[in-house]
Amino acid sequence: MTITRIEPGARMSGAVVHGNTVYLAGQVGDGESVTEQCRSALAEVDRLLAAAGTDKSKILQTLIYLSDIAYFGEMNAAWEAWVDPANTPARATSEAKLAAPKYKVEFIVTAAL
Repeated sequence: MTITRIEPGARMSGAVVHGNTVYLAGQVGDGESVTEQCRSALAEVDRLLAAAGTDKSKILQTLIYLSDIAYFGEMNAAWEAWVDPANTPARATSEAKLAAPKYKVEFIVTAAL
């Protein structure tokens, strides 16, 4: 089976397609607030899914990491405004230390083609 790497770099690819599945690298966003970072990161999810030939209606699973679980409500509001309500994926949310102190949220997405 072919493996296609989208936006490959020295450390990682933006997305990897294998068979009928797309795996996105963790997406963080720009902005000061959790809402701004969610919107920015989810726009990147949309962009990478499109580059792979799919969209958010085909997301199978999303793992969400918050630098502080207190952001859960704000993140959920941004998520619910973005996610396809007819095709909600399996999802888990945890608190975790992220790659840099400025990041408040990270999304890791797996989708079908």
